[in-house]
Amino acid sequence: MRTIRTLIVDDEPTSREGIRLLLTKDPEVLVVGECSSGREAVAAIRESVPDLVFLDVLMADLEGFAVLREAGGERTPTVVFVTACEQYALRAFEVNAVDYVLKPFTEERFRASLQRAKQKVHGTWLDELLPNLTALLPEREPWRRSRYRDRLLVRSNGKVTVLPVREIEWIDAEGDFVRVHVGKTWYLTRETMKTLEDELDGARFVRIHRSTIVNLEKVKELQRFFRGEYIVVLHNGATLKLSRRYRDRLEAHLGRAL
Repeated sequence: MRTIRTLIVDDEPTSREGIRLLLTKDPEVLVVGECSSGREAVAAIRESVPDLVFLDVLMADLEGFAVLREAGGERTPTVVFVTACEQYALRAFEVNAVDYVLKPFTEERFRASLQRAKQKVHGTWLDELLPNLTALLPEREPWRRSRYRDRLLVRSNGKVTVLPVREIEWIDAEGDFVRVHVGKTWYLTRETMKTLEDELDGARFVRIHRSTIVNLEKVKELQRFFRGEYIVVLHNGATLKLSRRYRDRLEAHLGRAL
């Protein structure tokens, strides 16, 4: 289990101690340092590159927002502000803080904040991991990369799944994500319909609606609907709408007019 490297920044010794004691109850967390000033925190973030920082807002030499700005770096840690000043909450979320905890706080409130921060850290790790895993996926021909994807990397419950595209039954749009359906399971991945339409093999995957791409190998039959539209029935019983706008594409792949 990878540990979450955590830095505590607060100019009050009792506050640092309280946060440290709560963090030691979580085996996934490793406290890599404590800082009593903003300047000290900037140096510690640059040197130790923590995954997570519990950061006070007001300190004598440098406020918490200035700490983040001056620490800079390519990899920004997940931040939870812990402070007695409620007026900076909006500003905290403008710098993408994962939470804003007001002193004094209960252990339950702190655990909830820590859980939210851990989820953010895990997501960051996966975002860093996905491009590296993609580069390691085997190619169908070692001397030449295919122009089409034969695998997708999808995230689910904190895990990365390598999904062979031949197993995909259909894909539909879900806001800024797409939903990839495999049997009774589906996965969300941050892709666009246009990207997948271009990068999946067009001889197998066909767009049948503005928000739907289907794997032709999973299609069982077509049923007339009305006004020139059809219902696409898959072998698993799922039904998808074929819009008139995309009817010509499906006809071209089937080799006959509907």
